Amino acid sequence: MSYEGKRNVLVTSALPYVNNVPHLGNIIGCVLSADVFARYGRLRGWNLLFICGTDEYGTATENKAREEGLTPQEICNKYHAIHSSIYKWFQIDFDFFGRTTTPRQTEIAQDIFWRLHDRGFLIEDTVEQLRCENCQCFLADRFVEGMCPHCQYPEARGDQCDKCGRLINAVELKAPQCKVCGLTPVVRSSKHLFLDLPKLEPDLEQWLDRSLSTGDWTTNARHITRSWLRDGLKPRCITRDLQWGTPVPHPDFSSKVFYVWFDAPIGYLSITANYTDQWEKWWKNPQQVELYNFMAKDNVPFHSVVFPCSLLGAQDNYTLVNNLVATEYLNYEDTKFSKSRGVGVFGDMAQDTGIPSDVWRFYLLYLRPEGQDSAFSWADMALKNNSELLNNLGNFINRAGMFVSKFFGGCVPEMELQAEDKRLLAQVGWELRQYIQLLDKVRIREALKCILNISRHGNQYIQVNEPWKNIKGGAPERQRAGTVTGVSVNVACLLSAMLEPYMPTVSQTIREQLRAPESCAHAMLRGEGIFVRSLPSGHRIGTVSPLFQKLETDQIEALRKRFGGHTKACVPEAPAARAVGADPEKAKQLEAAVAEQGEKVRTLKAQKAEKPVVIAEVSKLLELKKQLALAEGRDPEPATQKGKRK
Repeated sequence: MSYEGKRNVLVTSALPYVNNVPHLGNIIGCVLSADVFARYGRLRGWNLLFICGTDEYGTATENKAREEGLTPQEICNKYHAIHSSIYKWFQIDFDFFGRTTTPRQTEIAQDIFWRLHDRGFLIEDTVEQLRCENCQCFLADRFVEGMCPHCQYPEARGDQCDKCGRLINAVELKAPQCKVCGLTPVVRSSKHLFLDLPKLEPDLEQWLDRSLSTGDWTTNARHITRSWLRDGLKPRCITRDLQWGTPVPHPDFSSKVFYVWFDAPIGYLSITANYTDQWEKWWKNPQQVELYNFMAKDNVPFHSVVFPCSLLGAQDNYTLVNNLVATEYLNYEDTKFSKSRGVGVFGDMAQDTGIPSDVWRFYLLYLRPEGQDSAFSWADMALKNNSELLNNLGNFINRAGMFVSKFFGGCVPEMELQAEDKRLLAQVGWELRQYIQLLDKVRIREALKCILNISRHGNQYIQVNEPWKNIKGGAPERQRAGTVTGVSVNVACLLSAMLEPYMPTVSQTIREQLRAPESCAHAMLRGEGIFVRSLPSGHRIGTVSPLFQKLETDQIEALRKRFGGHTKACVPEAPAARAVGADPEKAKQLEAAVAEQGEKVRTLKAQKAEKPVVIAEVSKLLELKKQLALAEGRDPEPATQKGKRK
């Protein structure tokens, strides 16, 4: 629960959708970033609660259940367990990892709904929706793709364009396509309830002015939010014609469920309520609680506009976000992660590589996409492991401990500080203060560099002072070797504390090897950057051994090939093999789809439709023809054979 007189920090990570396995980009964008900050906050002595869980309702779950021959609840149970085990392996230290398919979710979401309804913030309207006749269902926004009406991006989703970031109603998409079967959906009418965002806009603006001026919002979160407001808010539909979801309690809409973007963020509240009956001391206590939301940039508008409007309209003193922390995207090598194409590392695969989870954490945090998109690279991962972890950080900590064991019988020697030692401690203190300032501002990637800078300074200090030579000299030289060793091993102890948010297992291993007190990490980070000597003279350390292993070139090359996908085969299939792969039933369906798409292209050309629209439809036709050729056991005709005159 939250306490008076303490800094009460509530941390949430965007709820991962239950029907898929998270890839590295998902992990760094949400749960891992939030975990680093939560671990840091606990070390700083804040009263902190870290909440997350799986988002389980909606069409995507229904479709996945149909694919796998399970009920939606069985799918949720299966994938909730998969998500839980992945995050556990990555050492994500939630206070509670819950889910949205609970009675508490229904209770709290319906309460917020009625409060909005009774205060006049909901309006009724008949809307046109896209329905796929082939799949026999209305299509959720994430299951429609087409051309953005604003920027012409050809792969915009039914709720938002990933390129220009603008809100879209699915029926506004040009050349819409059902993402399940690839066919063109039709427009159908249905009566729905809308959140009256224009009516709530003055309250939202007033709150945003406060939150943006006092909180730590990332630059992209600020820009995305302001661009939404600049365009003017429109009423937002909060109901859907689905079966699997939180039921709408209004008698006129009893056949509908809540739309995922109204319902899912309420999951933060219900998950907290399932964890503690004191949940309102966190979620209805804006004067005493600071809320940090972690997410990727595509989730920003729903957390900075839609969800806050729901809570503001409910008028029940809800805690609203003070610090909205959004990353850009992490790509894989030179492409995107794709489970279907076997491209990229997904959470359940990382543990099979033989690379420890701490190394995965380190590398993902090292290239965390804070200001711009970044890309995972196997070669770079090996380089950073071998140079930064093995040769820099691990080398310094190992040498410091080894000198204590080898030269001083395992006991920390007496230290008489000279100018050079004080200079090192000044550098270390400066980096520690930077680390604290940066992590206080959630600058996670930059703060990691402070740790590596300290070990670099330490390596240079050891190299210059050569304790392995001084230990062989007279009493003054041996004293000097003792001071350098004692200072170094204390800096190593500090590094174990600073590493805890980033590499918890390595941090614990260092403390065990040095037999450092468990409280040393708290002592190091609560003194606002004052370096505390945790290992006094006479302290006996344990057995020291290397912390990291080299990643070999052949090992990395094998992993790169393994996760590079199975679509870029260099050797063409033999004709016999293609014939075996023929699928007459699929070919028949695709033949009809090709004919339909061809007719669509001809009609658009006859109507002199906009060029981008025609190009998009022609691309779909060519793709369908390729699929048809494969289904018939033929080699697909290369798209490059037909040249275009300009």
